[in-house]
Amino acid sequence: MRVEIAMMRTPDGHGKLELSRFLAPPVVSDHRAAPVNALGYLRVMFAVEDLDDTVARLSKHGAQIVDQVVQYHDACRLCYVRAPDGLLIGLAEELG
Repeated sequence: MRVEIAMMRTPDGHGKLELSRFLAPPVVSDHRAAPVNALGYLRVMFAVEDLDDTVARLSKHGAQIVDQVVQYHDACRLCYVRAPDGLLIGLAEELG
């Protein structure tokens, strides 16, 4: 996988915006079943306070977790959920 990432902080210092562009693997035409790193895939990611609670609440509304929750060192936990209409939503919880 190859990706370019730009991370920005909002002027008030409370929000962050990540822009990413996957360069590889190849483009997938039907995004509803595409892997989370597919080229051209549209998704949004939110920072959450409690990842497990958020996933549980979204599951009650038909969202399904994609693969599993992963942890990146001591920095964050994140996962993707697929909404009933196929939209991919990323959720990230900062640790520490």
